[in-house]
Amino acid sequence: MTNKTASVFLTLIAVTSLVLSAPVMVATCAHAEEPSNQSNSAVSETAFRVGFGERDITPPPGLPLWGYGARHDKLAVGKLDSLFAKAIVIQAGGGKVAIVGLDLGRGPTRAMMKKIRKTIADQAGIEHVFISGSHTHHGPCIELVDRKGFGKGKFDAAVAYNEKLPDLIIEAILEADAAAKPARMGIAKQNLSLNRNRHTKRKPKVTDPMLAVVRFDDLHGKPISILVNFAAHPVMTEEALLKYSADYPGFLQRKVETELHTKCVFMQGAAGDLSPNPTKNFRNVKAYGEELAEHVLTLAQSTRTEQPEKPSVKGKVEHFLFTSRVDYSNPLVVYMYQKAFFPELIRCFVDEVKNGIPAELNTVLLNEKIALVGGSGEFFCNHSNRLKQRSYLDHTLFFGYCNGHNLYFPTIEAASEGGYGASPTVSPVELGAGEHMMNRALINIYTLAGRYETLEAILGASRKGASRKNGK
Repeated sequence: MTNKTASVFLTLIAVTSLVLSAPVMVATCAHAEEPSNQSNSAVSETAFRVGFGERDITPPPGLPLWGYGARHDKLAVGKLDSLFAKAIVIQAGGGKVAIVGLDLGRGPTRAMMKKIRKTIADQAGIEHVFISGSHTHHGPCIELVDRKGFGKGKFDAAVAYNEKLPDLIIEAILEADAAAKPARMGIAKQNLSLNRNRHTKRKPKVTDPMLAVVRFDDLHGKPISILVNFAAHPVMTEEALLKYSADYPGFLQRKVETELHTKCVFMQGAAGDLSPNPTKNFRNVKAYGEELAEHVLTLAQSTRTEQPEKPSVKGKVEHFLFTSRVDYSNPLVVYMYQKAFFPELIRCFVDEVKNGIPAELNTVLLNEKIALVGGSGEFFCNHSNRLKQRSYLDHTLFFGYCNGHNLYFPTIEAASEGGYGASPTVSPVELGAGEHMMNRALINIYTLAGRYETLEAILGASRKGASRKNGK
Protein backbone atom coordinates (compact mmCIF):
# COMPACT_ATOMS: atom_id res chain seq x y z
CA MET A 1 0.00 0.00 0.00
CA THR A 2 1.48 3.41 -0.97
CA ASN A 3 1.57 6.37 1.42
CA LYS A 4 -1.06 8.14 -0.66
CA THR A 5 -3.33 5.10 -0.61
CA ALA A 6 -2.84 4.70 3.13
CA SER A 7 -3.71 8.33 3.68
CA VAL A 8 -6.90 8.00 1.67
CA PHE A 9 -7.84 4.81 3.54
CA LEU A 10 -7.29 6.42 6.98
CA THR A 11 -9.28 9.46 5.92
CA LEU A 12 -12.11 7.17 4.83
CA ILE A 13 -12.02 5.44 8.20
CA ALA A 14 -12.12 8.77 10.04
CA VAL A 15 -14.99 10.13 7.93
CA THR A 16 -16.95 6.89 8.30
CA SER A 17 -16.39 7.06 12.06
CA LEU A 18 -17.79 10.58 12.22
CA VAL A 19 -20.80 9.62 10.13
CA LEU A 20 -21.53 6.58 12.30
CA SER A 21 -21.17 8.65 15.48
CA ALA A 22 -24.47 10.41 14.73
CA PRO A 23 -27.95 8.93 15.38
CA VAL A 24 -26.87 5.27 15.15
CA MET A 25 -24.05 5.66 17.65
CA VAL A 26 -26.08 4.49 20.63
CA ALA A 27 -27.23 1.33 18.88
CA THR A 28 -23.72 0.59 17.63
CA CYS A 29 -22.17 1.02 21.06
CA ALA A 30 -24.88 -1.07 22.67
CA HIS A 31 -24.06 -3.92 20.25
CA ALA A 32 -20.32 -3.61 20.80
CA GLU A 33 -20.69 -3.75 24.57
CA GLU A 34 -23.39 -6.39 24.67
CA PRO A 35 -22.76 -8.60 27.73
CA SER A 36 -21.67 -12.17 27.15
CA ASN A 37 -23.53 -15.17 28.51
CA GLN A 38 -20.58 -15.80 30.80
CA SER A 39 -20.44 -14.12 34.20
CA ASN A 40 -17.32 -12.19 35.25
CA SER A 41 -17.63 -13.71 38.71
CA ALA A 42 -16.42 -17.16 39.68
CA VAL A 43 -17.59 -19.93 37.37
CA SER A 44 -20.90 -21.40 38.48
CA GLU A 45 -20.77 -25.08 39.35
CA THR A 46 -23.54 -25.67 36.81
CA ALA A 47 -21.81 -23.81 33.95
CA PHE A 48 -19.71 -26.83 32.98
CA ARG A 49 -21.25 -30.29 33.12
CA VAL A 50 -20.21 -33.63 31.63
CA GLY A 51 -22.01 -36.95 31.30
CA PHE A 52 -21.33 -40.40 29.85
CA GLY A 53 -23.56 -42.95 28.12
CA GLU A 54 -23.02 -46.14 26.14
CA ARG A 55 -24.77 -48.87 24.22
CA ASP A 56 -23.66 -52.32 23.11
CA ILE A 57 -23.80 -52.24 19.30
CA THR A 58 -22.51 -55.76 18.64
CA PRO A 59 -24.50 -57.20 15.70
CA PRO A 60 -25.77 -60.76 15.52
CA PRO A 61 -23.74 -63.19 13.38
CA GLY A 62 -24.44 -63.17 9.67
CA LEU A 63 -23.53 -59.62 8.59
CA PRO A 64 -20.83 -58.83 5.99
CA LEU A 65 -17.65 -57.56 7.60
CA TRP A 66 -16.25 -54.11 6.78
CA GLY A 67 -12.67 -53.23 6.00
CA TYR A 68 -10.92 -55.77 3.77
CA GLY A 69 -11.97 -55.90 0.13
CA ALA A 70 -10.55 -59.40 -0.27
CA ARG A 71 -13.19 -60.76 2.10
CA HIS A 72 -15.88 -59.56 -0.31
CA ASP A 73 -19.27 -60.36 1.27
CA LYS A 74 -18.17 -63.07 3.70
CA LEU A 75 -20.35 -63.10 6.78
CA ALA A 76 -19.32 -62.83 10.41
CA VAL A 77 -19.71 -66.06 12.34
CA GLY A 78 -19.56 -64.55 15.84
CA LYS A 79 -17.54 -62.15 17.97
CA LEU A 80 -14.13 -61.99 19.58
CA ASP A 81 -15.24 -59.10 21.78
CA SER A 82 -18.19 -56.75 22.00
CA LEU A 83 -18.59 -53.49 20.09
CA PHE A 84 -19.80 -50.30 21.78
CA ALA A 85 -20.99 -46.78 21.11
CA LYS A 86 -19.63 -44.58 23.91
CA ALA A 87 -20.74 -40.99 24.29
CA ILE A 88 -19.51 -37.99 26.24
CA VAL A 89 -21.80 -34.96 26.33
CA ILE A 90 -20.32 -31.63 27.42
CA GLN A 91 -22.66 -28.86 28.55
CA ALA A 92 -20.78 -25.57 28.71
CA GLY A 93 -22.15 -22.06 29.06
CA GLY A 94 -25.47 -22.90 27.47
CA GLY A 95 -24.03 -24.92 24.57
CA LYS A 96 -23.69 -28.67 24.15
CA VAL A 97 -21.42 -30.99 22.20
CA ALA A 98 -21.55 -34.79 21.99
CA ILE A 99 -18.37 -36.80 21.35
CA VAL A 100 -19.03 -40.41 20.40
CA GLY A 101 -16.56 -43.21 19.78
CA LEU A 102 -17.81 -46.22 17.82
CA ASP A 103 -16.20 -49.65 17.59
CA LEU A 104 -16.95 -49.60 13.86
CA GLY A 105 -14.95 -49.15 10.70
CA ARG A 106 -16.37 -45.72 9.87
CA GLY A 107 -18.67 -42.96 11.05
CA PRO A 108 -22.42 -43.19 10.45
CA THR A 109 -23.82 -42.82 6.93
CA ARG A 110 -25.29 -39.51 5.82
CA ALA A 111 -28.83 -40.78 6.33
CA MET A 112 -27.94 -41.96 9.83
CA MET A 113 -26.31 -38.63 10.68
CA LYS A 114 -29.38 -36.72 9.55
CA LYS A 115 -31.57 -38.73 11.92
CA ILE A 116 -29.10 -38.53 14.81
CA ARG A 117 -28.59 -34.78 14.49
CA LYS A 118 -32.31 -34.00 14.37
CA THR A 119 -33.21 -36.25 17.28
CA ILE A 120 -30.53 -35.08 19.70
CA ALA A 121 -31.22 -31.45 18.78
CA ASP A 122 -34.98 -31.83 19.26
CA GLN A 123 -34.82 -33.91 22.43
CA ALA A 124 -31.74 -32.50 24.18
CA GLY A 125 -30.73 -29.29 22.43
CA ILE A 126 -27.41 -30.80 21.35
CA GLU A 127 -26.27 -28.80 18.35
CA HIS A 128 -22.77 -30.16 17.81
CA VAL A 129 -21.70 -33.78 17.48
CA PHE A 130 -18.59 -35.79 16.59
CA ILE A 131 -19.24 -39.48 15.88
CA SER A 132 -16.06 -41.30 14.89
CA GLY A 133 -15.53 -44.91 13.95
CA SER A 134 -12.37 -46.42 15.43
CA HIS A 135 -11.78 -47.92 11.97
CA THR A 136 -11.65 -51.48 13.20
CA HIS A 137 -11.60 -53.85 10.23
CA HIS A 138 -13.72 -56.35 12.14
CA GLY A 139 -16.96 -54.42 12.38
CA PRO A 140 -20.13 -54.81 10.31
CA CYS A 141 -20.80 -53.22 6.95
CA ILE A 142 -23.20 -50.37 7.80
CA GLU A 143 -23.86 -49.01 4.30
CA LEU A 144 -26.44 -51.57 3.17
CA VAL A 145 -30.04 -50.32 2.99
CA ASP A 146 -33.62 -51.49 2.51
CA ARG A 147 -33.58 -51.28 -1.28
CA LYS A 148 -33.42 -54.15 -3.76
CA GLY A 149 -29.89 -54.56 -5.06
CA PHE A 150 -28.53 -52.40 -2.23
CA GLY A 151 -28.93 -54.94 0.56
CA LYS A 152 -32.60 -55.86 0.68
CA GLY A 153 -33.30 -59.52 -0.06
CA LYS A 154 -29.73 -60.77 0.28
CA PHE A 155 -28.49 -59.04 3.44
CA ASP A 156 -31.70 -58.46 5.36
CA ALA A 157 -29.99 -58.97 8.73
CA ALA A 158 -27.52 -56.21 7.88
CA VAL A 159 -30.32 -53.92 6.73
CA ALA A 160 -32.19 -54.49 10.00
CA TYR A 161 -29.05 -53.79 12.05
CA ASN A 162 -28.27 -50.63 10.10
CA GLU A 163 -31.78 -49.32 10.67
CA LYS A 164 -31.41 -49.91 14.41
CA LEU A 165 -27.86 -48.52 14.77
CA PRO A 166 -28.76 -44.78 14.75
CA ASP A 167 -31.26 -45.37 17.55
CA LEU A 168 -28.59 -47.03 19.70
CA ILE A 169 -26.21 -44.13 19.13
CA ILE A 170 -28.97 -41.67 19.98
CA GLU A 171 -29.73 -43.58 23.18
CA ALA A 172 -26.09 -43.39 24.25
CA ILE A 173 -25.96 -39.64 23.59
CA LEU A 174 -29.23 -38.90 25.40
CA GLU A 175 -28.11 -41.05 28.33
CA ALA A 176 -24.88 -39.04 28.56
CA ASP A 177 -26.80 -35.77 28.41
CA ALA A 178 -29.18 -36.87 31.16
CA ALA A 179 -26.26 -38.03 33.33
CA ALA A 180 -24.34 -34.76 33.03
CA LYS A 181 -23.07 -33.38 36.33
CA PRO A 182 -20.88 -30.43 37.38
CA ALA A 183 -17.40 -31.28 36.21
CA ARG A 184 -13.75 -30.40 35.88
CA MET A 185 -11.44 -31.31 33.03
CA GLY A 186 -7.76 -31.58 32.19
CA ILE A 187 -5.74 -32.46 29.10
CA ALA A 188 -2.35 -34.14 28.85
CA LYS A 189 -0.36 -35.06 25.74
CA GLN A 190 2.66 -37.19 24.93
CA ASN A 191 4.49 -37.97 21.71
CA LEU A 192 4.95 -41.69 21.12
CA SER A 193 6.65 -43.88 18.52
CA LEU A 194 3.82 -46.42 18.57
CA ASN A 195 2.60 -45.68 15.06
CA ARG A 196 4.41 -45.80 11.73
CA ASN A 197 3.85 -44.39 8.25
CA ARG A 198 2.87 -47.27 6.00
CA HIS A 199 2.65 -45.21 2.82
CA THR A 200 5.54 -42.86 2.10
CA LYS A 201 8.99 -43.89 0.95
CA ARG A 202 10.42 -40.50 1.83
CA LYS A 203 12.63 -40.35 4.90
CA PRO A 204 12.29 -39.46 7.65
CA LYS A 205 8.80 -40.97 7.51
CA VAL A 206 6.30 -38.56 8.98
CA THR A 207 3.82 -39.66 11.68
CA ASP A 208 1.43 -37.94 14.05
CA PRO A 209 2.98 -39.07 17.34
CA MET A 210 0.54 -37.25 19.63
CA LEU A 211 -1.39 -39.20 22.22
CA ALA A 212 -3.94 -36.88 23.84
CA VAL A 213 -5.84 -37.77 26.98
CA VAL A 214 -8.75 -35.70 28.25
CA ARG A 215 -9.86 -36.43 31.78
CA PHE A 216 -13.31 -35.41 33.02
CA ASP A 217 -13.89 -35.50 36.79
CA ASP A 218 -16.80 -34.61 39.02
CA LEU A 219 -16.24 -31.83 41.56
CA HIS A 220 -14.92 -34.37 44.08
CA GLY A 221 -12.21 -35.58 41.73
CA LYS A 222 -13.89 -38.85 40.78
CA PRO A 223 -13.42 -39.62 37.05
CA ILE A 224 -16.52 -39.37 34.87
CA SER A 225 -14.76 -40.51 31.72
CA ILE A 226 -11.45 -40.53 29.87
CA LEU A 227 -11.23 -39.49 26.22
CA VAL A 228 -8.28 -40.86 24.20
CA ASN A 229 -7.17 -39.47 20.82
CA PHE A 230 -4.47 -41.37 18.88
CA ALA A 231 -3.88 -42.28 15.23
CA ALA A 232 -3.15 -45.81 14.03
CA HIS A 233 -5.10 -48.25 11.83
CA PRO A 234 -6.80 -50.96 13.94
CA VAL A 235 -5.65 -53.83 11.71
CA MET A 236 -3.96 -56.11 14.19
CA THR A 237 -6.67 -58.76 14.33
CA GLU A 238 -6.15 -61.42 11.67
CA GLU A 239 -8.05 -60.72 8.47
CA ALA A 240 -9.10 -64.36 8.18
CA LEU A 241 -10.96 -64.29 11.49
CA LEU A 242 -14.58 -63.68 10.51
CA LYS A 243 -15.62 -62.36 13.90
CA TYR A 244 -16.49 -58.94 15.27
CA SER A 245 -13.79 -57.21 17.27
CA ALA A 246 -12.90 -53.69 18.39
CA ASP A 247 -9.23 -54.56 17.73
CA TYR A 248 -6.59 -52.73 19.81
CA PRO A 249 -8.87 -49.80 20.84
CA GLY A 250 -11.05 -52.33 22.67
CA PHE A 251 -8.16 -53.66 24.73
CA LEU A 252 -6.98 -50.10 25.39
CA GLN A 253 -10.38 -48.99 26.65
CA ARG A 254 -10.97 -52.05 28.80
CA LYS A 255 -7.63 -51.71 30.59
CA VAL A 256 -8.15 -48.00 31.28
CA GLU A 257 -11.67 -48.65 32.55
CA THR A 258 -10.49 -51.47 34.83
CA GLU A 259 -7.60 -49.49 36.30
CA LEU A 260 -9.38 -46.16 36.80
CA HIS A 261 -12.89 -47.48 37.52
CA THR A 262 -14.39 -45.17 34.94
CA LYS A 263 -15.36 -45.16 31.26
CA CYS A 264 -12.99 -44.66 28.34
CA VAL A 265 -13.82 -43.33 24.87
CA PHE A 266 -11.40 -43.83 21.97
CA MET A 267 -11.43 -41.27 19.15
CA GLN A 268 -9.34 -42.21 16.12
CA GLY A 269 -7.09 -39.54 14.62
CA ALA A 270 -5.71 -38.94 11.13
CA ALA A 271 -4.73 -42.56 10.56
CA GLY A 272 -5.02 -42.71 6.78
CA ASP A 273 -1.32 -43.50 6.35
CA LEU A 274 -0.54 -44.75 9.86
CA SER A 275 -0.33 -48.31 11.15
CA PRO A 276 0.51 -49.62 14.64
CA ASN A 277 4.16 -49.77 15.59
CA PRO A 278 4.26 -51.94 18.71
CA THR A 279 7.49 -52.47 20.58
CA LYS A 280 6.84 -56.22 20.74
CA ASN A 281 5.00 -58.87 18.71
CA PHE A 282 3.13 -57.09 15.90
CA ARG A 283 0.21 -59.49 15.85
CA ASN A 284 -0.39 -59.44 19.60
CA VAL A 285 -3.34 -57.08 19.51
CA LYS A 286 -3.94 -57.29 23.25
CA ALA A 287 -0.34 -56.43 24.08
CA TYR A 288 -0.37 -53.40 21.78
CA GLY A 289 -3.68 -52.08 23.08
CA GLU A 290 -2.54 -52.45 26.65
CA GLU A 291 0.85 -50.89 25.87
CA LEU A 292 -0.97 -47.80 24.64
CA ALA A 293 -3.24 -47.99 27.68
CA GLU A 294 -0.23 -47.77 30.02
CA HIS A 295 0.66 -44.41 28.49
CA VAL A 296 -2.98 -43.31 28.78
CA LEU A 297 -3.03 -44.27 32.44
CA THR A 298 0.18 -42.40 33.18
CA LEU A 299 -1.17 -39.25 31.55
CA ALA A 300 -4.62 -39.55 33.10
CA GLN A 301 -3.28 -40.11 36.61
CA SER A 302 -0.94 -37.13 36.36
CA THR A 303 -3.50 -34.76 34.89
CA ARG A 304 -4.78 -31.94 37.04
CA THR A 305 -8.44 -31.19 36.41
CA GLU A 306 -10.16 -27.86 36.98
CA GLN A 307 -13.31 -26.02 36.08
CA PRO A 308 -12.92 -23.98 32.90
CA GLU A 309 -12.66 -20.21 33.39
CA LYS A 310 -14.94 -19.52 30.44
CA PRO A 311 -17.21 -22.50 29.78
CA SER A 312 -18.58 -22.33 26.25
CA VAL A 313 -19.31 -24.36 23.13
CA LYS A 314 -19.13 -22.69 19.74
CA GLY A 315 -19.10 -24.61 16.48
CA LYS A 316 -19.59 -24.78 12.77
CA VAL A 317 -20.54 -27.57 10.36
CA GLU A 318 -19.51 -27.39 6.71
CA HIS A 319 -20.39 -29.63 3.79
CA PHE A 320 -18.39 -29.94 0.59
CA LEU A 321 -18.91 -31.53 -2.80
CA PHE A 322 -15.59 -32.22 -4.48
CA THR A 323 -15.04 -33.41 -8.02
CA SER A 324 -14.09 -37.06 -8.44
CA ARG A 325 -10.92 -38.44 -9.98
CA VAL A 326 -12.91 -41.54 -10.93
CA ASP A 327 -15.73 -41.71 -13.48
CA TYR A 328 -18.38 -43.68 -11.63
CA SER A 329 -20.79 -43.30 -14.54
CA ASN A 330 -18.62 -45.75 -16.48
CA PRO A 331 -20.19 -49.24 -16.14
CA LEU A 332 -16.81 -50.93 -16.56
CA VAL A 333 -15.34 -48.93 -13.67
CA VAL A 334 -18.29 -49.83 -11.45
CA TYR A 335 -18.02 -53.50 -12.45
CA MET A 336 -14.34 -53.58 -11.44
CA TYR A 337 -15.18 -52.10 -8.02
CA GLN A 338 -17.93 -54.66 -7.58
CA LYS A 339 -15.46 -57.45 -8.30
CA ALA A 340 -12.98 -55.98 -5.82
CA PHE A 341 -15.59 -55.63 -3.03
CA PHE A 342 -19.17 -56.80 -3.59
CA PRO A 343 -22.01 -55.46 -5.75
CA GLU A 344 -24.49 -54.31 -3.10
CA LEU A 345 -21.87 -52.30 -1.22
CA ILE A 346 -20.60 -50.62 -4.37
CA ARG A 347 -24.12 -49.71 -5.50
CA CYS A 348 -24.61 -47.92 -2.18
CA PHE A 349 -21.27 -46.16 -2.58
CA VAL A 350 -21.82 -45.09 -6.20
CA ASP A 351 -25.27 -43.78 -5.33
CA GLU A 352 -23.62 -41.44 -2.81
CA VAL A 353 -20.83 -40.18 -5.10
CA LYS A 354 -22.65 -40.01 -8.45
CA ASN A 355 -22.66 -36.18 -8.35
CA GLY A 356 -19.25 -35.75 -6.71
CA ILE A 357 -17.46 -36.67 -3.50
CA PRO A 358 -19.34 -35.28 -0.48
CA ALA A 359 -17.47 -34.48 2.71
CA GLU A 360 -18.26 -33.02 6.11
CA LEU A 361 -16.12 -30.89 8.41
CA ASN A 362 -16.99 -30.14 12.02
CA THR A 363 -15.19 -27.53 14.09
CA VAL A 364 -15.90 -26.78 17.75
CA LEU A 365 -14.21 -24.32 20.05
CA LEU A 366 -14.55 -25.54 23.64
CA ASN A 367 -14.05 -23.18 26.58
CA GLU A 368 -12.29 -20.72 24.23
CA LYS A 369 -9.07 -22.77 24.52
CA ILE A 370 -9.63 -26.17 22.91
CA ALA A 371 -10.30 -26.85 19.23
CA LEU A 372 -12.02 -30.06 18.16
CA VAL A 373 -12.00 -30.86 14.44
CA GLY A 374 -13.65 -33.84 12.74
CA GLY A 375 -13.31 -34.92 9.11
CA SER A 376 -15.41 -37.52 7.29
CA GLY A 377 -12.70 -39.77 5.94
CA GLU A 378 -9.25 -41.27 6.23
CA PHE A 379 -7.03 -38.22 6.45
CA PHE A 380 -3.28 -38.61 6.08
CA CYS A 381 -1.40 -37.63 9.21
CA ASN A 382 0.22 -34.47 7.86
CA HIS A 383 -3.22 -32.89 7.56
CA SER A 384 -3.57 -33.23 11.33
CA ASN A 385 0.04 -32.24 12.02
CA ARG A 386 -0.19 -29.03 10.02
CA LEU A 387 -3.54 -28.10 11.49
CA LYS A 388 -2.15 -28.45 15.01
CA GLN A 389 0.98 -26.48 14.10
CA ARG A 390 -1.05 -23.58 12.71
CA SER A 391 -3.67 -23.53 15.47
CA TYR A 392 -2.53 -21.10 18.14
CA LEU A 393 -4.77 -22.52 20.83
CA ASP A 394 -3.84 -24.44 23.95
CA HIS A 395 -5.00 -27.74 22.43
CA THR A 396 -6.22 -28.94 19.03
CA LEU A 397 -7.56 -32.47 18.55
CA PHE A 398 -8.40 -34.05 15.20
CA PHE A 399 -10.96 -36.86 14.83
CA GLY A 400 -10.95 -38.91 11.64
CA TYR A 401 -13.69 -41.19 10.23
CA CYS A 402 -16.08 -38.65 11.73
CA ASN A 403 -19.76 -38.16 10.85
CA GLY A 404 -19.39 -40.13 7.64
CA HIS A 405 -16.74 -41.78 5.49
CA ASN A 406 -15.50 -40.50 2.15
CA LEU A 407 -12.45 -42.74 1.76
CA TYR A 408 -8.88 -41.42 1.79
CA PHE A 409 -7.72 -37.80 1.89
CA PRO A 410 -4.00 -37.88 1.10
CA THR A 411 -1.90 -34.74 1.12
CA ILE A 412 -1.01 -33.31 -2.29
CA GLU A 413 2.57 -34.52 -2.03
CA ALA A 414 1.52 -37.97 -0.77
CA ALA A 415 -0.77 -38.36 -3.78
CA SER A 416 2.24 -37.73 -6.01
CA GLU A 417 3.82 -40.92 -4.61
CA GLY A 418 0.80 -43.02 -5.58
CA GLY A 419 0.19 -46.29 -3.82
CA TYR A 420 -2.65 -47.50 -1.62
CA GLY A 421 -4.49 -44.66 0.05
CA ALA A 422 -3.18 -42.08 -2.40
CA SER A 423 -4.24 -43.42 -5.79
CA PRO A 424 -7.71 -42.66 -7.21
CA THR A 425 -8.93 -46.23 -6.63
CA VAL A 426 -9.51 -45.59 -2.92
CA SER A 427 -8.95 -41.83 -2.91
CA PRO A 428 -11.29 -40.54 -5.61
CA VAL A 429 -11.57 -37.07 -4.08
CA GLU A 430 -9.98 -34.23 -6.02
CA LEU A 431 -6.37 -33.35 -5.27
CA GLY A 432 -6.05 -30.74 -2.55
CA ALA A 433 -9.42 -31.53 -0.95
CA GLY A 434 -7.84 -32.37 2.39
CA GLU A 435 -5.80 -29.18 2.40
CA HIS A 436 -8.91 -27.16 1.57
CA MET A 437 -10.82 -28.71 4.48
CA MET A 438 -7.97 -28.13 6.94
CA ASN A 439 -7.69 -24.50 5.81
CA ARG A 440 -11.41 -24.11 6.42
CA ALA A 441 -11.02 -25.72 9.86
CA LEU A 442 -8.25 -23.28 10.74
CA ILE A 443 -10.32 -20.30 9.61
CA ASN A 444 -13.25 -21.65 11.64
CA ILE A 445 -11.07 -22.00 14.74
CA TYR A 446 -9.85 -18.41 14.58
CA THR A 447 -13.28 -17.07 13.63
CA LEU A 448 -14.94 -18.85 16.56
CA ALA A 449 -12.16 -17.57 18.84
CA GLY A 450 -12.73 -13.99 17.65
CA ARG A 451 -9.17 -13.63 16.44
CA TYR A 452 -9.95 -11.86 13.17
CA GLU A 453 -10.40 -8.11 13.11
CA THR A 454 -13.65 -6.81 11.68
CA LEU A 455 -14.36 -3.43 10.16
CA GLU A 456 -16.97 -2.86 12.85
CA ALA A 457 -14.36 -3.37 15.59
CA ILE A 458 -11.85 -1.12 13.83
CA LEU A 459 -14.41 1.65 13.44
CA GLY A 460 -15.52 1.22 17.03
CA ALA A 461 -11.93 1.67 18.24
CA SER A 462 -11.54 4.70 15.99
CA ARG A 463 -14.68 6.31 17.44
CA LYS A 464 -13.55 5.68 21.01
CA GLY A 465 -10.17 7.21 20.20
CA ALA A 466 -11.82 10.27 18.68
CA SER A 467 -14.06 10.65 21.73
CA ARG A 468 -11.11 10.55 24.11
CA LYS A 469 -9.25 13.07 21.96
CA ASN A 470 -12.23 15.45 22.06
CA GLY A 471 -12.57 15.01 25.82
CA LYS A 472 -15.98 13.32 25.60
